[in-house]
Amino acid sequence: MLTDILLLLLGLSLIVLGAEWLVDGASAIARKLNVSEFVIGLTIVGFGTSCPELVVSLTGAFAGNSDISIGNVLGSNIFNTLLILGTTALISPIAITAANRKRDIPVTLLVTVLLIVCGMSHTLFKLGPEDNLTRIEGVVFLILFAIYIYSCFKTDKGAVQEDEPAKERTAPVAAVLTLLGLAGLVAGGHWFVNSAVRIASALGVSDKFIAITLLAGGTSLPELAACIVAAARKKGQLALGNILGSNIFNILLILGAAATVSPISLGRISLVDVGTVLLSVILVMLSSFTFKKNEIDRWEGALFVAAFTAYYVWLFINL
Repeated sequence: MLTDILLLLLGLSLIVLGAEWLVDGASAIARKLNVSEFVIGLTIVGFGTSCPELVVSLTGAFAGNSDISIGNVLGSNIFNTLLILGTTALISPIAITAANRKRDIPVTLLVTVLLIVCGMSHTLFKLGPEDNLTRIEGVVFLILFAIYIYSCFKTDKGAVQEDEPAKERTAPVAAVLTLLGLAGLVAGGHWFVNSAVRIASALGVSDKFIAITLLAGGTSLPELAACIVAAARKKGQLALGNILGSNIFNILLILGAAATVSPISLGRISLVDVGTVLLSVILVMLSSFTFKKNEIDRWEGALFVAAFTAYYVWLFINL
């Protein structure tokens, strides 16, 4: 137990350090390539911080444990949107661009609905013998993911001007910082998750609970660290791109890849779990249109965190 606690602390330290390097390096890359920080957050940062979810979900798929795969992704998306985006907005309101409102947020909502419709066809429509995400649907998810990423780069308008001058980095230094940051986040997340799961298993809790809480929270720590650092540096678009990118990566890339390996059962996922995932994206959608202020403000951030707290209270009551 002592070893696991030490690994938790070491993993957390790596996550914090990695987040600093990642945000610094990714921002420098955006300036060098004249690519917006949102797209960098959506792609480089989003993919990098989703690596722990990818490893956990694919491992679960190869082992035939679909509870781990689906629980990890649903839990991570809830954690990302309600807790991380909410906390980020509490630190500093997050600007929402016209592209976010017209493309990125609606796409996040659509892929979430697509997952629910495909994965829970029996519960919702009495189609098929059980709730499964099939191999064919997994391939479709991967194709949709490729199309979305291509469209983001195709329509990107270039780098967003920053409120304050940033420290200039050479291209090699920016690339090294980004890679070191990603490595720190992934390694730190790996140590944190493994030690947390061992502790939870020793306490006798279920695979689904471990996946939705400890695994989801642990594999989302890179997103949390990256977003908090981005918010502190007034880089809200990098944080928003990270969260939306991670959520889309989780559903289309990670579940798509996992389902292609082995069909994923959603039979043990409750309607409350699914409803909370859907609610989290709807709250972001509503925030982008309310009062025409073009930002997720601190009050909305507090609402996100309150919704997350209510969901976790429900989880603990229904252990």
